Amino acid sequence: MKRRSFLKAVGGIAGTVAAGVAPALSRAEPIVAVEQGMPKRVLGRTGLKASIVGFSGLALRENSQERCNDAVRHAFERGVNYFDVAPAYGKDGECETKLGPALQQLNRQQLYLACKTKKRDKEGCREELERSLARLKTDYFDVYQLHHLVKPAEVQQAFGPGGAMETVLKAREKGQIRFIGFSAHTTKAAMEALRSFDFDTVMFPMNYVEYFTRDFGKEVLRAAGEKKAAVLAIKPMHSGAPKPGEEMKHPWWYRSLEEQEEINMAWRFSLSLPGVVTGFAPGYLDLVDRAITAGHSYRPATEADHTKLQAMAAGQGSIFKREEDSVAMGRGYESPYPHRPHEHDPEMWA
Repeated sequence: MKRRSFLKAVGGIAGTVAAGVAPALSRAEPIVAVEQGMPKRVLGRTGLKASIVGFSGLALRENSQERCNDAVRHAFERGVNYFDVAPAYGKDGECETKLGPALQQLNRQQLYLACKTKKRDKEGCREELERSLARLKTDYFDVYQLHHLVKPAEVQQAFGPGGAMETVLKAREKGQIRFIGFSAHTTKAAMEALRSFDFDTVMFPMNYVEYFTRDFGKEVLRAAGEKKAAVLAIKPMHSGAPKPGEEMKHPWWYRSLEEQEEINMAWRFSLSLPGVVTGFAPGYLDLVDRAITAGHSYRPATEADHTKLQAMAAGQGSIFKREEDSVAMGRGYESPYPHRPHEHDPEMWA
């Protein structure tokens, strides 16, 4: 992009701040570039310039390789340069095995690839890391994350003798991993992780329903900010817990926004929270495409957005409260909606 066009694009985004940004949303991370219409931000201390909408590798499940190739190329051509996946996505690692070939049509030096591990022990993590590198046809991951932390005890296990972090740190020394992060579903697990290590990235639910109805995410945002860790928003498009018997266009364990105008507003909210650099759509390719459209139209959230989203959030059920309460009471992990597929439940892919 020419300098004049870039300055105009960034100026247009920044200029909306004067229109009245809600106090809680006024510290959005700065845009440092706009490429193919997609704004980019610096990913915390890593220095990586990441697209504000990342590609959800989970969306590749149950699609042909040709469809996956097209979707990955289309996202890249629209300015997406951050691709995220995990071994747990899709039956038998389907999403990894499809993303690997799809990425071969792109220049590896022009994109960032993030992966995860649900293993908490050293040897299990080593095996999973090496398998993921092979499936994704790469020599290194730009970001590698401990996946789906729920209980503080999981964090302690990962850092204990023979824990997964021994493998992660060794892999960083060998150049197989550039930066280290984690994803979590509960405040207690996220806080335990942030106390245990200077992670580069924190993947956590940053969503208007959870934020407005019960302040979920605020404590993690503050702690990540103190550690100067970049926040990656998950579930920005979730619009509440599904009601019994409810028919949804995209059947999942939570209801997703479907209308582009509402999707745009929800992304403005999540991307305007302090420390949030990028985010990810639900696991459907058409929703990924709508999220990219929202990224192209991004501007900091306004007071009007704030008011509308608060009204939309009212009366909508949380999809994380049950997990939070279970951990707070010292119980084991409980699937929030056992009657619906949950992206982290092994039986989902049986």
